[in-house]
Amino acid sequence: MIIDLTHTILHQMPVYPGDAETVLEQSKHMNSDSYNNHQLSINMHAGTHIDGPMHLLDIQQYIDELPVEQFVGDGVLLDVCGASTIDYNEQYEASIKEGQIVIVYTGHGELYGQPSYFTDYPVLTEEFADLLIRKKVKMVGLDTPSPDKYPFDIHKSLFGSSILIIENLKHVHRLLGIQAFEIIALPLRIQADSSIARVIARVKQEA
Repeated sequence: MIIDLTHTILHQMPVYPGDAETVLEQSKHMNSDSYNNHQLSINMHAGTHIDGPMHLLDIQQYIDELPVEQFVGDGVLLDVCGASTIDYNEQYEASIKEGQIVIVYTGHGELYGQPSYFTDYPVLTEEFADLLIRKKVKMVGLDTPSPDKYPFDIHKSLFGSSILIIENLKHVHRLLGIQAFEIIALPLRIQADSSIARVIARVKQEA
C-alpha cells in the first residue's frame, strides 16, 4: 500500500507569509493550439517540500548535490497530536533507529489553508533536535510549516548535522497504527537550496 503525504500544487496555494505566490496557469489549449500545456512559477518552500542545508546556512550546496539515498529510508512515526511543543521522550530512544526518517504527527496539518496554520504551529525543542542528531536520522518530516520559529535555531542545528526537513506533509494520520513503512521523499533534481517534493510512504507487508 502507498500513502501519499503530499499537498497538490495549485494556483495561489497557501505559502509561508512573505514568500512569493504560486502561479499555475494553462498556457496552451487544445481548441486553439492543438495541445495542452501549463506554466508553473513556484518558490521552493511552497506546499510539501524539503529544506536543504543551504536554506539557512552560508554554504554553496544545492539540493541536487545531495546523495539520492538520503531521501529514501525506513520511517518511524511519532504521534504527538495536540502537543504545543515536541519534546524529548525517553521512549523515543528505542523507537527511533539510526538512519531512519522520522515523521512527526502533530495534527496541525488539519489547519492547512487557514491563517493560523503559519502562525500557531507546534515547534521542536532543542532536546528533541539533539536526539535526532544523536540518532543520525536522515530527515524529519512534519505536518507543520516549520520545526521552529525565528531565529530558526532548530533548522540550523539539524542542517549542521546533515538532517533535512520535510515540511507541510498531508494525511500523516493515515500512518497511525502502521508498524513498518518506508518513506520516499524525492526533491526535484534542481540547482536550488531546497525543493518541492512528492512524498510517499510505502507500507511494508508483515512477514
